[in-house]
Amino acid sequence: MTNKKDFGLPTIREILNNNNIKINKSLGQNFLFDINLTDKIVKSSLPIKTTVIEVGPGPGCLTRSILKQEPNIVFAIDKDVQSKKMLNDLKKIYNNKLEIIIDDALHYPIWNLGNAPRQIIANLPYNIGTKMLISWLKHINQFDMMTLMFQKEVADRIIAKPGSKQYGRLSILTNWLAKTNKVFDIPNTAFFPAPKVKSSVVQLIPYEKPLFDVNFESVEKITQMAFSQRRKMLKSSLKEINGEKILADLSISSKLRPENLSVLDFCRIAKMAFEN
Repeated sequence: MTNKKDFGLPTIREILNNNNIKINKSLGQNFLFDINLTDKIVKSSLPIKTTVIEVGPGPGCLTRSILKQEPNIVFAIDKDVQSKKMLNDLKKIYNNKLEIIIDDALHYPIWNLGNAPRQIIANLPYNIGTKMLISWLKHINQFDMMTLMFQKEVADRIIAKPGSKQYGRLSILTNWLAKTNKVFDIPNTAFFPAPKVKSSVVQLIPYEKPLFDVNFESVEKITQMAFSQRRKMLKSSLKEINGEKILADLSISSKLRPENLSVLDFCRIAKMAFEN
């Protein structure tokens, strides 16, 4: 649990109680209460960059851990208007080091916030975490690192390798653009309210250049086509783009299923299908 001695601040529970904070289930809110865990998340993100962006700060447990590392500025963006009240004590202490933005991070251009180098450290809402990540991947060259907490099932899909049940669109889009690594799992008991599932912290470090030169939209299209019929052979799922010919030209068997192809295979197919 957080401790007043850490910052001379109210505990997270006191912040919720004193401000009569209501948990908004529609926003996928599950607040982290354990400062030891949030410190561990931030330490895995060192060295801290000039600009740190946190999405969904809630009562500010992770925010406290980030601020202890003394970045130039932390942008805490939250759709919940209650965030200003919850982060008010931190704002009084850190003043212009903490900028609170009440907005929808799913549609907000966070890649333009502050000065580079910038990183994201965030406990993402379960219900839109995947959508957020895909949106940020389109601007990944604006970030030096992302340390993100997801539902464990989503984290496993991000780091999945070809041939595994978890391997799919998210694995390909992410690993084409960044080196991915699961940092550690977090039990549901660390949150309030406690979700029914475990969480995992995943770290993405963008490559200087993508593994293959192809447009993001092309990779999105080809993976959507292939994995929307994941149990079918590629000759069936890619039929509408004359997939058998493309696969033959690339020396890839049309009898394979999508989970059998590598990230580079999908990039090569996407390039030939949509950009030649």
